[in-house]
Amino acid sequence: MDFPRNDDDDDDPEATSASSSGGNYQFHQSPKPTAENGGRIDMANDNGGIRSRRGLVSLESEVVPAGVAGEAGVGNLSKLSMPKKKSSIMGASSNLVNSIVGAGIIGIPYAIRMSGLWAGVLLLVLVAVLTDKSLRLLIEQASFHPRLCHLPVHTFEDLASYPYGKVGSGFVLFNMLVMAYGAMIAYLLIIKDTVPTAMGYDHGTHMMERNLILVATSLVIMLPLSMQRDMASLSCTSAFSVAADAVLVVFIAAFSPIKETVAANGGFGEILKNDGINSTLFIGLGILSTAMACQHSAFLVANSLENKTQRRWGRVTNQSIALSAMMTLVLGVCGYLGFLGSTQGDVLNSFPHDSMQANVARLLLAFTMLLTYPMESFVARHVLVMLVHNGDMDATGGFTLENEDRVEAEELGSGENDDGDDRAANARGRIIEGGGALCMNRRQTWTALVYLMTLIPALVFNDIGPVLSLTGAIGGSCISYIGPGLIYLGVNGEDLLYMVGSWLDGWRRGRGYTTSGTDAELPAEGNASLKIAHGDDRVSYETITAGSKPILYYLGLFPLWTFIAHRGATHMQTKINAANAISGGSAAVDESNVLPGATKFDFAVCFFFILFGVVSMVAGILSNIYVQFSNLDEVP
Repeated sequence: MDFPRNDDDDDDPEATSASSSGGNYQFHQSPKPTAENGGRIDMANDNGGIRSRRGLVSLESEVVPAGVAGEAGVGNLSKLSMPKKKSSIMGASSNLVNSIVGAGIIGIPYAIRMSGLWAGVLLLVLVAVLTDKSLRLLIEQASFHPRLCHLPVHTFEDLASYPYGKVGSGFVLFNMLVMAYGAMIAYLLIIKDTVPTAMGYDHGTHMMERNLILVATSLVIMLPLSMQRDMASLSCTSAFSVAADAVLVVFIAAFSPIKETVAANGGFGEILKNDGINSTLFIGLGILSTAMACQHSAFLVANSLENKTQRRWGRVTNQSIALSAMMTLVLGVCGYLGFLGSTQGDVLNSFPHDSMQANVARLLLAFTMLLTYPMESFVARHVLVMLVHNGDMDATGGFTLENEDRVEAEELGSGENDDGDDRAANARGRIIEGGGALCMNRRQTWTALVYLMTLIPALVFNDIGPVLSLTGAIGGSCISYIGPGLIYLGVNGEDLLYMVGSWLDGWRRGRGYTTSGTDAELPAEGNASLKIAHGDDRVSYETITAGSKPILYYLGLFPLWTFIAHRGATHMQTKINAANAISGGSAAVDESNVLPGATKFDFAVCFFFILFGVVSMVAGILSNIYVQFSNLDEVP
């Protein structure tokens, strides 16, 4: 979308992108690359301002609140836990697929049973498309948005804190923990279900032996893998896990009694006719959201990607989502058609317990769970370290303005003094051994604590279905749909306010009213179509909310969208100024990796994300309560 500009903008170095006090938004032409700057956009200016998409933002006159200045350090805090190892596109894709195709894949047949056959398939495709879009949206806004690409936005909560402050980062951290915690419990429950059964213990019996096997296998394999520092270290194990998942899909597709079950129920056409949409649709949606949700791992995977660009990240998401969606679709449909109304939360429990093929599939599933658990453990550990230690996973002492140079030297092994290398080496030694308990460092201590927090409920409970459904209904809806939509709306709030303001201004003038940003509006004398020239291009939130508005404004929920956009744009500008003042704000950014301006279609997608997420969460929770009280999930 082309935004109007004033001819004098280039001559006015004090033009601002937004005023945090008045709610007015000034739009400018983006800076152009020149031969002098090597075809790059300079995000800083000699007088202390920073270049935004709309022009120069002056820092000299800004008074930054202490609380916002504190929030601006969040990016530097999270920098302490940035990965030291990098992975290729294939390695990053393997990690992302492994994060997606976790415990949720084995519950897809049950999700289709709850949703209905063709409704479940359509929901799976929709969730896959939304997942791909949200993964791109999050990383692009954090790393390639023209107002954020020069700032240290390394995590999901960093990004949410720019438009919404501590409320935004807290919302993201809470739901990341819900998603990771629920997924890890589900992984352990699957180990408890599959390995003992494959060893000859009947399903639902010998609970003591099952619990002992769970403790032994998780302690020997899951916990050591979870102790790794960087996700790039899991690239190899993730590749093995994805390969095992592919074989598992083939096994279920080949050995499910599809032919017999379909024939016994009147044929495939009869099944399609009678199995459309079920009243428990949102139970299935919750499980599907859990199965495809990986937004809480997106930044960990993206930060591990070597030479991160829009194109390379796009290849990672395309490959990962396409492969994951294909595997879940095949397994889900084949698993459901093999058992229909008898499909259980773990589809392998629907197979005969003494079947050789089923036991091979159980061992494959257990193998993937052992290698997938560390992915979610990384996320849960990250959240807890952020909440308790401000992101300082290595016990460097935390980030402050006074010790910034020391922390950087300890992290990177650099120093200006002659003995800098020795000091850095000694510092790394202290970091490796510091900050923990019981002879463990901080990272190992939190990893062990997360393991115990997930092991205890897995030893107590047995049913995986409600765990997957509730995790998806709450954490999945917030992390996958509501969060990305709100973040996009807040980060691009200026653009939305300008679009809505221009639309309302044209509508009012077309009906013979002038608008001045006050509560009064007067009919224009003479010709009702007379155009009143504006003195500038300013659009304020007060101008939007005052005066008459068309019915579409209310039907489209624009009072809500503009309120969120106004709050996000105001906090964004204040925090960007604060973050730039702390970090220096000087960075050259390749124009080819800078996002273009937001469009009307982008905002329509953003609104859909939010509404879809809210409906999914509310309906999913209510459906789970209804099903548990009505015993609708019981197998006949």
